Amino acid sequence: MIILVLNCGSSSLKYQVLDMKNDADYSLLAKGLVERIGMETGIVSHRVPGKEKYEVEMPVADHTAGIKAVLNLVCDKERGVLSSLEQIQAVGHRVAHGGELFVSSKLVDEQVIKGIEKCCEIAPLHNPANLLGIRAISTLLPSVPQVAVFDTSFHQTMPAYAYSYAIPYEYYEKYAIRRYGFHGTSHKFVAAKACALAGLDINNSKVVTCHLGNGGSVTAVHNGKSVDTSMGFTPVEGIVMGTRCGNLDVGAVTFIQEKENLDAHQTNLLLNKKSGFLGISGVSSDMRDIENAAAEGNKRAQLALDMFKYSVVKYIGAYAAAMEGLDMIVFTGGIGENDPVTRRDVAKKFGFLGVEFDDNANDGVRGKDVILTKPGSKVKVVTVTTNEELVIARDTMALVNVKK
Repeated sequence: MIILVLNCGSSSLKYQVLDMKNDADYSLLAKGLVERIGMETGIVSHRVPGKEKYEVEMPVADHTAGIKAVLNLVCDKERGVLSSLEQIQAVGHRVAHGGELFVSSKLVDEQVIKGIEKCCEIAPLHNPANLLGIRAISTLLPSVPQVAVFDTSFHQTMPAYAYSYAIPYEYYEKYAIRRYGFHGTSHKFVAAKACALAGLDINNSKVVTCHLGNGGSVTAVHNGKSVDTSMGFTPVEGIVMGTRCGNLDVGAVTFIQEKENLDAHQTNLLLNKKSGFLGISGVSSDMRDIENAAAEGNKRAQLALDMFKYSVVKYIGAYAAAMEGLDMIVFTGGIGENDPVTRRDVAKKFGFLGVEFDDNANDGVRGKDVILTKPGSKVKVVTVTTNEELVIARDTMALVNVKK
């Protein structure tokens, strides 16, 4: 089954074209990125495995135009991978927020679209863009089935005591304010992949998955199910991130609002775009820049590193306690897959739980699936590459096959 996977942001879209024989037998045909949608000049990047990357600047008025450019490329005689659009048998969409309405991926119909629209109120930066992608495909490929895969659905197995906030209960009843969690497709994928790598039964295991990137989250996965996660009602809660503050006393927020005379929009911008690594260091939101600055003696950059690692350690420790034990720690994401120093500094804090970290196995490992502990280690540590697009393609294939 040829599946087009779309991940639409407010001014960009990522895509992959996969040939899915089954869950284990598949091939990536092409992938790419369309940036600066709606601006004067857009940028389209297209890559076919084994060939040079193709990039072109062109006007991209809206998401429909962007997806049309993608479809033209995948069928292009020189750079394409398909002979015609009729080969595309399904389209899978990443949808950021499914609220409490969606506990699993769904075939797109009018009812599902209305549900995604309803969740726009709690995900105003992401869901509207995801809907633009769905509507664009409805226009361009009206007969092709579409599937929505929700970032939040994996975390719908959390118990009420883990997802509830200690605020007046009426706000949960009126506005559905609770912990939702994000990066669900990644946490689900890497937990299963890491268990297979380490020889653990995912249905009888206590695993903490750390998706660490510019945005990051930590999840407790007990017997294959999410039982707690660090991100909350929005992705701003949890560990220290590139530009997000992570956990913060709300009293500090209201204090800053009063002192700086900030409105809700300005406060949201402060916490989501000006905080984290960037706010602490004053250097950058990129971990590589922070590490370089710290190595040159920048104390604020070093503070940002120390705060980040400490926040990850605290969540791992908390989740080990909540699950009454720990079998494995998993690192993934841009930092988790590519930063041996962060993996080492975090994992070595858990020697008291039985982690016997292997420095030789860890050193220099970037973008690979590797066990990072010695053979006798009571608690295993692994790094694995995530593939959210593959999860979307698998769910899409399964639902479309059921429909048939």
